[in-house]
Amino acid sequence: MSDRIRCSCRRCTIRSLMGPAIVITVGVLFLLSQMHPGYLNFRQTWPVILLVIGAVSLASSVAPMDGHISGDAPPPTSLPPAPTSGANSGSFPGQGQA
Repeated sequence: MSDRIRCSCRRCTIRSLMGPAIVITVGVLFLLSQMHPGYLNFRQTWPVILLVIGAVSLASSVAPMDGHISGDAPPPTSLPPAPTSGANSGSFPGQGQA
């Protein structure tokens, strides 16, 4: 998995539901078009997807951001730079020459 810290505030939680909501909406619209082929087809019902996107966006914009974790987390610690010159250029610090 990723070492990325995930925010668990209400706004980010609601925003993360956008993808699943769209997939479920498309599935329901295709199911309805299969159940009622002449009456409901996808060409007539696709604006429902826009309504779902708008509803999720509206819900996430009015949700509180208490406990929000921004994406500006410090980078993970890195190794110290290796020496580039000198007699021990090929060895690690603290390692003696044998």
